[in-house]
Amino acid sequence: MTYRVGILGFGMIGKVHAYGYATLPFYYDPPPLVARITHIVTGRMETAEKARQMLGADVAATDFRAVTENPEIDIVHICTPNDRHCEALLSAMAHQKHIYCDKPLVATVEEARQIAAALHDYRGTAQMTFQCRFFPATLRAKQLIEEGRLGRILQFRAAYLHAGSADPNAPARWKLTAAAGGGVIADLASHAIDLVEHLAGPICAVMADTLVAYPERPAPGNVGGRVTVDVEDSALILARLHSGAHGTIEATKIATGAEDELRLEIHGTHGAMRFNLMDPHHLEFYDATVPSGPLGGLRGWNRIDAGQRYAAPATGFPTPKAAIGWTRAHVASLANFLQAIAEKRQASPGLEQGIRVQNLMESVRKAARGKKWQTHPDNDQRLTAEGQLGGPAQEINP
Repeated sequence: MTYRVGILGFGMIGKVHAYGYATLPFYYDPPPLVARITHIVTGRMETAEKARQMLGADVAATDFRAVTENPEIDIVHICTPNDRHCEALLSAMAHQKHIYCDKPLVATVEEARQIAAALHDYRGTAQMTFQCRFFPATLRAKQLIEEGRLGRILQFRAAYLHAGSADPNAPARWKLTAAAGGGVIADLASHAIDLVEHLAGPICAVMADTLVAYPERPAPGNVGGRVTVDVEDSALILARLHSGAHGTIEATKIATGAEDELRLEIHGTHGAMRFNLMDPHHLEFYDATVPSGPLGGLRGWNRIDAGQRYAAPATGFPTPKAAIGWTRAHVASLANFLQAIAEKRQASPGLEQGIRVQNLMESVRKAARGKKWQTHPDNDQRLTAEGQLGGPAQEINP
């Protein structure tokens, strides 16, 4: 069987998703399943047609329903701006499509509640594109934590640093508008929140401060004039875990000199680890159980060559020793999704995690506005139709 794929949106991230299909056979033998991109949907027919020709697809369209309601389509990729996710998601879920959704899940917490309600009748396989989970280094980090090599986690620090908004003359594109679901909390903190939860454990409370670096920016598209910026350029978050550990999460696009720098450090009673997306080839691990001694003994940071050492059926292409890149984690994330479809099971991270991250992002925004801690009393980890995990967010004293 050949699974037919429709992609909604063909900006940078849509191209990344398409790249995954094009390169999958090189990296996985056998591939999880056979799939072909047949439909491309964008906001303008000329861009849709250009994408169709580039990919050798069959159909170019401007209405997402040409994919989500098409009985010939098996898999839907949602790669549009955030404010266009919800309606397409609901349509794809109603028609029982398999769904691969870029982060964040939707633009608002109210939309996340709609997705939570629709999950009851949804029978397809769905996955969020939290690709940072899928580097060999972060996969190894998960292994070490599950093996107990860090002991009890005590604290963490995560930072996702970009510099794209440090220039006051950078135009106010959609990611700098609340109407489109923009801001660094959605764009960058969503990744950091997911990776912290994936490795260190669930977050139960947050306090935050946000900053708009420039209240006005040039209008997009070289049309002249200036527009008001109504979403944050930077967010600083204090977070508590259910385990009792605490830490910081930073997301910013005003970190002058940064490129695409996601840093994560986790410290425990038996050891520590750290990862930097600018050096994805390595995971650094500190084993505090190794005895120290005169001149230091053997205790110290161990730099693990994770490289491209994926487990079978990964082929080792081009070689496990070759430096790994950002797109390779996207291919691994896609392979994880397709494998779940082939095995007729749910994928992880699924839409439930997308809803959870959406609610945590809303708690961050509330905390920043009210300067009060926000908590999710969700020890039982049950998802409710109200879009909360275990109940609504509450304010607490620090």
